[in-house]
Amino acid sequence: MSLSVILQQMGVICILVSIGIYMQKRNIADNLTSKKLSAIVVDICNPALILASILGGGLTATHRDLLIAAALGAGLYALLVVLGFVLPRILRVEPENRRFYNLMTVYTNTGFLGIPVARAVLPANSILYVIVVNVFYSLLFYTHGMAILGNGPKAREAEKNGESGEVDAVATDDEAVGAKSGVQTGAVSKEKRGFASTFRQAINPGTVMAIFSLVVFWFDLKLPPILANTVSYVGNATVFLSMALLGINIARSHFAEHMKNARIWVYIALRLVLLPTVIMLVMNAFSFDPAATLAMGLMAAVPVGNLPMIQAEKIGEDTSILTAAIAVTTAVSMVTITALVFAFSALLY
Repeated sequence: MSLSVILQQMGVICILVSIGIYMQKRNIADNLTSKKLSAIVVDICNPALILASILGGGLTATHRDLLIAAALGAGLYALLVVLGFVLPRILRVEPENRRFYNLMTVYTNTGFLGIPVARAVLPANSILYVIVVNVFYSLLFYTHGMAILGNGPKAREAEKNGESGEVDAVATDDEAVGAKSGVQTGAVSKEKRGFASTFRQAINPGTVMAIFSLVVFWFDLKLPPILANTVSYVGNATVFLSMALLGINIARSHFAEHMKNARIWVYIALRLVLLPTVIMLVMNAFSFDPAATLAMGLMAAVPVGNLPMIQAEKIGEDTSILTAAIAVTTAVSMVTITALVFAFSALLY
């Protein structure tokens, strides 16, 4: 892929982000509007884009490629889980804040930004690997990610209060024989409700559509034209809305102040530049398909995602570290992703 094509596509994305910044500066999009638009993108447009990418044709990938994608996705997140433990210590992050850097390392913006960028600048077959990575992301965040986030004082306090309420709520005449039996029943009930809640969160529209898209690919299913065209039109809205929302978030943050944070710059160098570079070099050394190499490199190069911040806000955590990281890495990634994709496209093709 030529530099001019990559620059053109990334230039379009930067302009769309700038529109979001303009919308925020002119008060066109308030907090409620951006929240509603985010829900539309996450629950409707992005899932449609995933399916449209499979239905749109141009894919020459095979069943074997899908199995390789699953193995690569599992390997990537196994690496990231380990790196999430190690990197905060390399950066000498304070112990009480290490879990935030852990989440930042593992859970980047593979869907909200990764899917539109992959559609714009990568070969058609790359989308298969991107979809598989996003399935792993959704399933892992609501298990491993929530467990990491739950290690903070706010989460423990909320859990303690919630546990007391649940024990009281499950008390019955049969449990009146002793407090011990009530506590045990409450703990079991809480465990069951916790698993059910985790399962419901993991099975969200993005995960469902991603899995359905892989089924469509595997069995080469064809949708009626009226449905296929509808999915395409809805999916096409993703790129503008998601990029504009990123611009809105950047404009709302204290961007100039966050840019002075030296630790974030070291994080960017290690996590968003060095890691994807190493991944693509290793995959190239083992002669992986260039589409797979570029896709996995992109998934390792995307900026910090919003989901950890959203979940942290829900339990009353201080999200300043996550907010700063999202703003700075999103802006800087426009440059780093462009450079990485161009460099490795020239190497691989």
